[in-house]
Amino acid sequence: MIYETLVCITEEINNNFKRNLQTNEEKVILSGIMNQDGSVAIQGENKIVVTLLNVEKDTIGKGATGAAAGVTMPNTAAAVNINLYVLFSAYFSSGNYPEALRFISFVVAYFQSKNVFTRANTPGMDKRIGKLIVEMESPGADKLNNIWTTLGAKYMPSVVYKVRMLSFDDSIIKEYRPGVSDATGNMGTV
Repeated sequence: MIYETLVCITEEINNNFKRNLQTNEEKVILSGIMNQDGSVAIQGENKIVVTLLNVEKDTIGKGATGAAAGVTMPNTAAAVNINLYVLFSAYFSSGNYPEALRFISFVVAYFQSKNVFTRANTPGMDKRIGKLIVEMESPGADKLNNIWTTLGAKYMPSVVYKVRMLSFDDSIIKEYRPGVSDATGNMGTV
């Protein structure tokens, strides 16, 4: 459900940009910033890149599902609630820095106007996701430096959000889709 959550948020922001900026181009992409070999993972420029930074167990929301919600599941462990820390960074060409700042501002404005996602206000949201709450995080300069160092990239204008309350149990495991390789054995995407 991590993938489905991040794809949903990426699509929602893209749709918002298309409506409000009258653009047909996908300006928001879900991607890592750097490949394992140190090369840039992002295809193209002038994009907002959505990158998962961390997955955290939510101990405050404990008991929000299962028996506390009136549901009993014999012989199964209680669902675990998690939070996602997501980086939205502006990967724009060096001569386009003002535009990078504008697009980071657009992301902040978007989440200011819509910080709760439900199936009622987000029709494309996976039916297994009940509700997502998006909150801005404010990492200090030291943490921000650690984030960019860990990612192996140079700093870009960015903002970090915490996406709360994904609930996991073993019912999310439905299928495995192995990567597709070409004739030379190189892995590609489906």
